[in-house]
Amino acid sequence: MKLINFVAAAATGILLSTGIAIAEEKPVVGLIMKSLANEFFQNMLEGAEAHAEARGDYELRAVGMQNETDFESQINAVENFITQGVDAIVVAPADSKAMVRPLKRAMEAGIVVVNFDVALDEGAKKQQGVELAFVGPDNRGGAKLAGDALGQALGEGAKVVIIEGNPGADNATQRRMGFEDSVAEYKLELLDSRTAHWETEEANQLLANMLTANPDIQGVMAANDSMAIGAVKALEAAGRTDIKVVGFDAIPAVLPMIEDGRLLASVDQFGKEMAANSIDLALEVVAGGPALEGWVKTPIELVSGK
Repeated sequence: MKLINFVAAAATGILLSTGIAIAEEKPVVGLIMKSLANEFFQNMLEGAEAHAEARGDYELRAVGMQNETDFESQINAVENFITQGVDAIVVAPADSKAMVRPLKRAMEAGIVVVNFDVALDEGAKKQQGVELAFVGPDNRGGAKLAGDALGQALGEGAKVVIIEGNPGADNATQRRMGFEDSVAEYKLELLDSRTAHWETEEANQLLANMLTANPDIQGVMAANDSMAIGAVKALEAAGRTDIKVVGFDAIPAVLPMIEDGRLLASVDQFGKEMAANSIDLALEVVAGGPALEGWVKTPIELVSGK
């Protein structure tokens, strides 16, 4: 699966009858991400800033959450962008239901909205009468790639646990379902499945508790790499380096862990490119192009030590 790059035409200026060229005002794009404490979104921000500098034909205003459960800050960011009169909002929602209403207000204010990375809830969109495309990966399919790698490494009957993301986020639900698909296909025994809200330290403590309750765990499926890192720390502290862990995001911090075997595999969803391309799509609509429809799929790839 390949990502299509979309490039909007640059604004070159308006030539008045006097012969004096006055530059058009650059469109403003508000980028709303999740926690910037998460390396995945740090990298995404770097990619978006580099993209804005490279294009040079729009102004980027980017905001992120303080932590993975700071949902209110995303709602406030939408309201602030409406007040500022930005041309487009590109958003990775932390809560797939709660963000629909404020984004509807942005659309009613004439702002182009692009939903990327985490899909908004279909039921909530229908209830609010909102039609909005999704730009992002197949989270369920990606999690199954990681889960399959674990299933192949452990074999039938192996005992595993799932560390989930935020319950209100669609990508958390999809990744849990993808892991469950692997559990079913490889006939693994799922001992427990609980959330650590995408957070490293919470995952560390959660897995420590899971190990106490189920010392025969053989594998861990973590819905993002921040939680996978927390899981690895818990295993190292318990002297249980025999237990295999898979994650999701392939952030730079886990690549050495994959190389030395502390992490079996992760899934790259190309966050830098995803944000940049979502901004391109938004700017195309701002420039008068057709509204986005359906699901614009972005690529995923299993990263393993093999």
